[in-house]
Amino acid sequence: MPAASRPLYKSVTLPTSMRPLQRDNYGFLFRKNFVFLGAVFGAAFAFEMGYDSITDRVWDTINKGRQWKDIRSKYVEAAEED
Repeated sequence: MPAASRPLYKSVTLPTSMRPLQRDNYGFLFRKNFVFLGAVFGAAFAFEMGYDSITDRVWDTINKGRQWKDIRSKYVEAAEED
């Protein structure tokens, strides 16, 4: 088959057992605009919370011992002794 007549992508079809689930989810999410927007905002909120917690954990791992929460005890004890 020449390159010009080949499709750019291969279409994927779901097995027949999955099609009712796809149809039900599509009907539930896209039937009304406010449901779709609610799903989009809910997914964005959940993604943002997960992404924030992961990046905070990475940041804390990289900067362990250099942050105020790690060295606070040294300075708080020194201030109480004075």
